[in-house]
This record gives sequence, structure tokens and C-alpha cells, in this order.
Amino acid sequence: MPFTAPPSLKSARLQIRLVAESDLRDLLAVNGDSEVTRFLPYAAWNSMADADAWYKRMSGMQAAGSALQFVVAEQRTGTAVGTCLLFRFEETSARAELGYALGRAHWGKGYMGEALAALIDCAFGSMALRRLEAEVDPGNLSSGRLLKRLGFTREGLLRQRWVDKGKAHDVETYGLLRDEWPGSPQSGGV
Repeated sequence: MPFTAPPSLKSARLQIRLVAESDLRDLLAVNGDSEVTRFLPYAAWNSMADADAWYKRMSGMQAAGSALQFVVAEQRTGTAVGTCLLFRFEETSARAELGYALGRAHWGKGYMGEALAALIDCAFGSMALRRLEAEVDPGNLSSGRLLKRLGFTREGLLRQRWVDKGKAHDVETYGLLRDEWPGSPQSGGV
């Protein structure tokens, strides 16, 4: 079964949908913040040229069937406030990796937990994935807590896994199996 996008997902406050070129201005505000990208394996965007290059790369990955790039948008305003990504899809293992970023102005509101719960529900439901994985910089305590609230298990430490910004970084690995997911987008107060 090919890795295909679900229809737009909705949670109580958010819409989770495939990224569109029209989202790039909003996403520049998110990814242009070095605090947002501090623990991510890419530098903060400096211009719309960076946003365009990212969009082309994501579009290519989607066309190849190895990734699905979503935006997290506020339902009330339609503004893209973050992103979430399913990538490194392996059809034979029915697994994918999860990535995400949220604009700093929206930290502490529960947005990413809400968005990821809806995406995970879909991934284990209509998309028929069996396993989701995530890699997190050990210094990103908020991200580790979020994954644990969503039911992920910390499975280990991969030493010097990423080389980014001229430095090797360790990552903590997290995994979640379909039969561990309670299936409710509102579970766990995330």
C-alpha cells in the first residue's frame, strides 16, 4: 500500500493538512526562529529562498512516497503555526518516523500534543501503520515529555547520530506501536 496522505485532519483547535506553497510565509516565522530550530537538524531559515528550498525538498520526498509533510494550522485563523512530518516510511515494516516543530509563540498551549494525537490516530487507523518512531536531542526535554505523554517509550540513545551545524549530536530514540495507542485524539490531556 503506498504512503498516501489522509484528508485534512481536525482536532479541537487545529487543522492538520498537507503543506501548501501558500503556507511558506507563516512557516518562515516558525522556522526562522533559532530557538525553534535549536534541537532540529537544520539551521533557522533566513529568507523565503530557504522556505522555497525546503518546500521543493518536501515535495520531492512526498512525490517519491517516502514522506508526508503536514502543517499545523489554527482552525480559527487558518494560520500555520507549526509542522509535523511522517517520513522514512518503510512499507514492508509498516513504520514511519515522526518529526515536528511549533512556533515559539504557541509553546505551552498543548497544540503539538493535540496535532500529533490526531496524526497518530490517523497513522494507526486509516494509514495502517504498525510502528512510529521519533529521534529527539537529549537536551530537548519538552519534546521527550510530549512523546511520553503520547505513549511513546524511550528505547535508547544513539550516540553522535546527527551531524548538524558542525557538531555531532546524540539522540534519544522513542517508539510507539499501534497496539499501545489508545486511539483517542483527546487522550492523556495532550
